[in-house]
Amino acid sequence: MTGSFTAALQIVLKEEGGFVHDARDPGGATNLGVTGRTWHSWSGQVPTDEVMRALTPAKVSPLYKALYWDRIGGDRLSGGLALVVFDFAVNGGPANAVSMLQGVVGAPRDGRAGPSTLRTTQTFVTAIGLAKLINRFCDARRDYYASLQTFPVFGRGWLARVERVQKEALTWAG
Repeated sequence: MTGSFTAALQIVLKEEGGFVHDARDPGGATNLGVTGRTWHSWSGQVPTDEVMRALTPAKVSPLYKALYWDRIGGDRLSGGLALVVFDFAVNGGPANAVSMLQGVVGAPRDGRAGPSTLRTTQTFVTAIGLAKLINRFCDARRDYYASLQTFPVFGRGWLARVERVQKEALTWAG
C-alpha cells in the first residue's frame, strides 16, 4: 500500500543501499542507511564492521519507525508527501526535514511535526494540491544539498535520489 511506513521504508532502503564505509562520508560505516553512531545509540551494540554488515531490513525497521517516521508524523501526512519528508529525514535528520516542510508551507519552524504544522500542511495541500507541495519540498531539498560543503563529492548522487523519490511520491499522490 502506498503511503504506509512499510512502503516508504522499502523505497528508502533501496535508496540507501547496503554496507559502505567511505572515508569522505562523515557518517562513517553505514548499512541500510544506518550509521554506526545511530546503531550504537539505538541498540547499544558497538558498531564494528561485522555488526554493521549484519544489519537487515527487519533489524533496522523499528529504528526507522521510531527515529524517523514517527518524528516526522508520517502516519498523518499524505502518502507521497510522507515519502519525500521521510526520505529526507533519513538523509538529513528528522528535525531538518520537518523544518524544511514548515518553511515550505509557512508554519513556524521548530522542527517538530505537531498539530499546528500538520494543520498548516493540510491547508497548503488544499490550496495548491499535493503534487505541487511535493515538488516544492523536493526543490527546497535540492537547494539544501547545494549549500553543503560536501556537495561536490556527494551532490550528484543526492540530486539523483531526490529525483527518483520525487517521481515515486508523485505516483502516490495520484
